[in-house]
Amino acid sequence: MSSLQCPTTLLLVRHGEAEYEADTWEREGGSLTTLGRRQATELGERLAGRRVAHVWTSTLARAVQTGEIAAAALGVAVTTREGLVEFEPGDLAGTPLSEDPFADTYAAWLAGDLERRVPGGESGAELVARVRRVLDEVADAHRGETVLVVSHGGALRLAVPLLARMDCATHRIANCAVIEVDVDDDGRVCRAWEPAPED
Repeated sequence: MSSLQCPTTLLLVRHGEAEYEADTWEREGGSLTTLGRRQATELGERLAGRRVAHVWTSTLARAVQTGEIAAAALGVAVTTREGLVEFEPGDLAGTPLSEDPFADTYAAWLAGDLERRVPGGESGAELVARVRRVLDEVADAHRGETVLVVSHGGALRLAVPLLARMDCATHRIANCAVIEVDVDDDGRVCRAWEPAPED
C-alpha cells in the first residue's frame, strides 16, 4: 500500500437480505428480497451526508445489487472485486441450506486457527489475505475519501478484527449494517461496528 497521509474511511457493509435459487450451499446465487432492496435504499439514504466517493462490492449478485442500489442513492459509481466474496463452499457445495457444514471450520477460524480449510476450499488465512488485498487497493485509490465496501457477513466478521486495531466491539453483522474503519500510514482502526439486533 502506498503512503496514506490522509486517512481513508471504509464503510464496510454486509449485503441486504437475500433469497436463493437453490436450496443447497453454492458459490453463486442469491438475489435481494423486497426487504433487502429496501435495506439497500435506506443504506444509501443513511450515508447521504457522508460524501461517499465510490462503492466497491463483491462480485456476487446479492452484493452487487446492494451496492448498485446504494450507489444510485449516493450518485456514485460501482466497482466489483472477486476478493470481497464470501468464503468458498468447496466440496461442501450441494449440502442442504438447512444444514451448516461450515460451523466447525468457521468457529476454528474465529478462535485463531486460520490454517483450517473448508474441504476443497480456502483456509481462513487465504480469505483474510484476499480481503486485505482489496481493502489496500481501495484505500490507495481513495486517499482522504470515504468509500462504501459491500461484502458478506462471514468474510467481514473474520477479516476485520484481524486487519484492524479494534476501538470498537465486534458483533455479528446484520444486513446492511456498517463497520467503519479508518486507514492511514499507521494501519487500520475500526471506529464503529453496528451491532446486530440479536447481540
